[in-house]
Amino acid sequence: MPKQKTHSGLKKRIKVSASGKVKRGHAYTGHLKTNKTHKQNKNLSKSGLVHDTDMKRIKPLISNLL
Repeated sequence: MPKQKTHSGLKKRIKVSASGKVKRGHAYTGHLKTNKTHKQNKNLSKSGLVHDTDMKRIKPLISNLL
């Protein structure tokens, strides 16, 4: 059986931390920033963590990165 390949679209969007948690960027940051408050833009620019319930979906796609 061939090896499972890492999903190339996903590996550009996430990073795996040293403790094994998966970091991600927030949505709604691409454009239309003038309609959002300064506080919103500041918080959206920070990275977030992938929730445990989503890890079930993501884990097989990034098996080589873990």
